[in-house]
Amino acid sequence: MANTKSAIKTIRRIARQTEVNKARKGKYRNAIKKMNFLIESKKKKEALKFLPKLNSELMKVAKTGIIKKQKASRNMSRLAKKISSL
Repeated sequence: MANTKSAIKTIRRIARQTEVNKARKGKYRNAIKKMNFLIESKKKKEALKFLPKLNSELMKVAKTGIIKKQKASRNMSRLAKKISSL
């Protein structure tokens, strides 16, 4: 257990930030799932419309350090490749 005033404040801050990170990660995962659903159902037009929104979401999550930038760019690349093969 924390026994200094600053350590107690740090624990509170970390708890708040954990909630924010969980929400962001959930949003990112839902966006990936939506894109995969569009690809599986062969909706190329809708997938192309959704691609910039997905890229934006991925970069927001990568910028804040929830996932690494390399992982975000790898996901973008793979999804774009799948879309172009439809």
